[in-house]
Amino acid sequence: MFRDRHHAGKLLAHALRDRIAEDGWIVLGLPRGGVVVAAEVARSLGLPLDVIVTRKIGAPGNPEYAIGAVDADGVVTLGAYAVADRGYLERAAEAEKAEIARRLAAYRAGRPALDVRGASVVVVDDGLATGLTMISAVEYLKRHGVARIVVAVPVSPPDTARLLRVRADEVVTLAEPADFFAVGAFYDDFSQTSDREVITLLREASRAEENG
Repeated sequence: MFRDRHHAGKLLAHALRDRIAEDGWIVLGLPRGGVVVAAEVARSLGLPLDVIVTRKIGAPGNPEYAIGAVDADGVVTLGAYAVADRGYLERAAEAEKAEIARRLAAYRAGRPALDVRGASVVVVDDGLATGLTMISAVEYLKRHGVARIVVAVPVSPPDTARLLRVRADEVVTLAEPADFFAVGAFYDDFSQTSDREVITLLREASRAEENG
């Protein structure tokens, strides 16, 4: 359906254009792959770009299976079927919070975060599966005083999109296939995005914003 994340971002920008016509919007990307999509959205719509980092908490003994997510404040969002003791969750959350801090420092490279308080934001990822990291991001932004939140992703399972619609002001998707298996199945090229690519995209967006 999508050639790569750049292609998905351009299509997503087209879908968003009429929804965020007024000034004052900020685009936030979830690393790593979501930043590639977000950069295309921001570039196409002429909006500032920043990063928001949340991290998955994997199940005990099965780290690839998400049972929750944690944000930069250390607040944990649990999935409906999370099974883990409190000690495990606290240790996992602390470890992921440290990784969030590392990534934010590396990605921003000394640049201050964009001020989101009172702003309208579009939060972008390259797709949703469980949606836990996106839910964590939405709840973080609410606590930090964001006025309006639009979640924008190329693809999502229908039930995950419904979960987000309860929490965000709007959810924009390009596809919500009933036979969803994995985000990568909807991309011809879903190769891993590197930290270096994220840093480059954020730096280029910052320079473009400075140059008007």
